[in-house]
Amino acid sequence: MQPSGNLHIGNYLGALQNWVRIQRDYECIFCVVDLHAVTLPQDPAGLRAKIHEIAALYLAAGIDPKACSIMVQSAVPAHAELAWMLTCVTPVGWLERMTQYKAKSAKQESVGDGLLQYPVLMAADILLYQAGIVPVGEDQAQHLELTRDIAQRFNSLYGETFVVPGTSLPAVGARIMGLDDPTQKMSKSEAAANHAVALLDPPDKIRKIIMRATTDSNPAVDFETAGPGVLNLLSIYQAFSGAPDDEMKSRFTGLRYGDLKKEVAAMVISQLEPFQERYRRIVSEPGYLAGVLREGAERVAPIANETVRLVKERMGLWV
Repeated sequence: MQPSGNLHIGNYLGALQNWVRIQRDYECIFCVVDLHAVTLPQDPAGLRAKIHEIAALYLAAGIDPKACSIMVQSAVPAHAELAWMLTCVTPVGWLERMTQYKAKSAKQESVGDGLLQYPVLMAADILLYQAGIVPVGEDQAQHLELTRDIAQRFNSLYGETFVVPGTSLPAVGARIMGLDDPTQKMSKSEAAANHAVALLDPPDKIRKIIMRATTDSNPAVDFETAGPGVLNLLSIYQAFSGAPDDEMKSRFTGLRYGDLKKEVAAMVISQLEPFQERYRRIVSEPGYLAGVLREGAERVAPIANETVRLVKERMGLWV
């Protein structure tokens, strides 16, 4: 995840919980991708603070640094080095067709080259560790397919070098939509005040945001005719509570929306309180977080450096 914006309940339910579930099933590497963040201007002090915040949130969510590696992208220079070499074999047309590039560049008068090259750096993040599988959602499927294309192109030009990562992904968590616009996925880059519940929001703010969530014109919950806003609130409750479908229907059918929102707010607050307490404990322990990130980088650097050495050798570069 990028150290920009505020991680929200959509990130937690859609990704972090899944990462925690699979961390012992694979040899996992979880990265704070700070090089991706600087494709847009960042305040240096703010960026450093966000790097630490995101890493602490990984730990608070339950990612175990003894079971996997947690590291910062820029702490392993091989990420940037491999990205350049992959850039040199990636056709510009492939990058210009990327949906996220087209969407973001359409909103800007001038676009930095980093935005165009963003997917190549993402490919380097994956291929650097010869990753066999990447636990991302459907919104990142195009980036993963580009990674496969780049790996296959490099392999055809220079011989078998990279593992081509699988597109059969582990099951991801709930897809949480914006509370202000339930037709759009909840996003940490969205600045609207009532769009998302951030993982570190205090209870009063959480309650306020959820009570203002978009619903529909029905007077009460009807699972057959509920609009996307109501379904989103129900999804949030179910994802946090683990309640089965039949329990959800018996509990909420006919409930007025004001009461539904109160129930959802109470559930979110009760689940985030212990999470936030773990976060506060992690950041208050002197040197702990820095040590986790340093050890994570040291653990993965040999894998990354060996891949770069192999790529240089294949391309005829000085090794």
